[in-house]
Amino acid sequence: MINILDTIMQGLLLGGLYALFATGLSLAFGIMRFVNIAHGDFIVLGAFASLALIQWLPMHPLLTLLIVLPALAVMGYWAQRLVYNRTLGRDIMPPLLVTFGLSVMLQNGLLEMFSGDSRRLDAGDLTTASIDLGGGLAIGVFPLITLVIAIALLAGLQYLFSRTAIGRALRATSDDPEIVQLMAVDSRKVYGVAMAIASATVGLAGVILGMTKAFDPLLGPPQLLFAFEAVIIGGLGSLWGTLAGGMVLGVAQAVGFRFDPGWGILFGHLAFMAILLVKPQGLFPKTRD
Repeated sequence: MINILDTIMQGLLLGGLYALFATGLSLAFGIMRFVNIAHGDFIVLGAFASLALIQWLPMHPLLTLLIVLPALAVMGYWAQRLVYNRTLGRDIMPPLLVTFGLSVMLQNGLLEMFSGDSRRLDAGDLTTASIDLGGGLAIGVFPLITLVIAIALLAGLQYLFSRTAIGRALRATSDDPEIVQLMAVDSRKVYGVAMAIASATVGLAGVILGMTKAFDPLLGPPQLLFAFEAVIIGGLGSLWGTLAGGMVLGVAQAVGFRFDPGWGILFGHLAFMAILLVKPQGLFPKTRD
């Protein structure tokens, strides 16, 4: 019984990390119907940006968020305005091709700058501390913080979209960009703001990733896969569905790891396929008001 509880608990905590990975992807698709193949590489870019700042001016990795988040937000805004907006339309191939090329460029650029060696952001005792729950159960402090951050981020985004003017503009543009343009709202700028928000969440995910495990320039595609699976499981465009999808994926992997260290990722993929067969739209598909 203790083993079952521990497996579920560890899976839920892992799900918080996957929810962070998936949030930016969910935002981009929910608002712009934009699938970013380079999403995982931008997560890794956030980790390397934090590493570069620490090498220049030693500080705790969490403090680098004060620079990494605004920097990636600005980068995302101008990438959307100058590049991504030109690819949007009924054909899904141009965004896929452009972001695939961007993925290759990012990976090779990071390899040139940082080499292929694995790195990790040193957060000191924070990443090794744990809370004893009794009965042989313990919970890691940093995974718990990660889950809390993921929930707080999703709650904040939900408030932004439902209670603020910019949120209403984002939802309206998502529902019908042509009508919004007739009301003198520049959908290109709205999309830029959406990508800035998504890119800031990617930066947050990257720093958390770097504090959680070792990373290298080629780690982006696996993170994209985990993010994509979490988004699809939860339901495209659903923020809280993203959290649920991450937790389902995390628990499935934790169960697999319990059986054999090599089965964790496989169990996650099997859970993804099983949910697709039963509910192709995901557990909590986005609904229109």
